[in-house]
Amino acid sequence: MYVDYKEVGKRIAARRKALGLKQNKVNEMAELSDKYLSNIETARSIPSIDVLMRICKALDTTPDYILLGAVKNDDDVETERLALEKLKGFSGRKKKLVYKFVNMLDDEEI
Repeated sequence: MYVDYKEVGKRIAARRKALGLKQNKVNEMAELSDKYLSNIETARSIPSIDVLMRICKALDTTPDYILLGAVKNDDDVETERLALEKLKGFSGRKKKLVYKFVNMLDDEEI
């Protein structure tokens, strides 16, 4: 999968601005050196996973959003949690049926 670091930088900058935070404040919160966030936002630097996670924590967002622009609402997260909880109690045969069903849904254009 290709990661567009220009878009990553734009999403970080947009989220930071939406929270009303200056770059130096996020640098401080994420324990980054001066100007590093600026370099990430302008795609001059590619952050490590560790740095990305610290930025996500400082900006109260997820790596999914920063890397891919994916947004999940609370209902989606709760539905996934409940589905996984239910799936844990299934036998191997039932899990295979669920897997086949999910693949079928994935192939369909709904």
